[in-house]
Amino acid sequence: MNFENVLLEKKNAIAYVTVNRPKVLNALNTATMAELGVAFSEIKNDPSIRVAILTGAGEKAFIAGADIGELAKQDAVSGKEFAQRGQAVFDLIENFGKPVIACINGFALGGGCELALACTMRLANDNAKLGQPEVKLGIIPGYGGSQRLPRLVGKGLAMQMVLAGEMITAQEAHRIGLVNEVTSAAELIPRAEAIAAKIIANAPLAVQYAMEAVNKGMEMTLAEGLHLEAALFGVCCATLDKSEGTAAFLEKRPAAFKGK
Repeated sequence: MNFENVLLEKKNAIAYVTVNRPKVLNALNTATMAELGVAFSEIKNDPSIRVAILTGAGEKAFIAGADIGELAKQDAVSGKEFAQRGQAVFDLIENFGKPVIACINGFALGGGCELALACTMRLANDNAKLGQPEVKLGIIPGYGGSQRLPRLVGKGLAMQMVLAGEMITAQEAHRIGLVNEVTSAAELIPRAEAIAAKIIANAPLAVQYAMEAVNKGMEMTLAEGLHLEAALFGVCCATLDKSEGTAAFLEKRPAAFKGK
């Protein structure tokens, strides 16, 4: 597929996905959402790719929100379908088995903040601003913000962000646990690449199953989550990577994982 609104590059087992609509601060319209779905499906099915880095084009915005012109046209039926299509793309990004690092290089508002929430981890430059301002438009978050945000920062802080609709700084986002780290603009992508390199050095299946244990376990009771963890631990024990990893440790050599 030839992308018009998304850039996809691959290098050193990393896929770089860039929302490329800088003139409109990388706003998410229907076409862009569809391209993100295709891009991440391609990454999912490419065994050479271990980690994805997601960012926005330009220096002003990661993603400044959804396309307001499209939102203005929605009614009760089409609005629900509009939200569910976006939720499906973000669910793919969250759960396709490979880590996605969001590099928030400016405004991450509305759908942009929700896209960052769907990523495995979030880095922000020191000028970034994040928020869920949907109530200012007479709507609520529709791409998962009302669900992922309180799971990440807690109910009270999520309520404040969603109901007040105000932006917060990267530093405040870091304080409340919304972003993992804050860097300078110049160090944002290199820092993500450094984290990606550490992930790539580990067993691919172990990384995949660890993500599944955390993501799915968050939706379960503790007892259910522990049962899932034990089951996935058992699956890992049957892999060639486990045999290689334990042998390499005992033999004091680097492991050569195959993802099998």
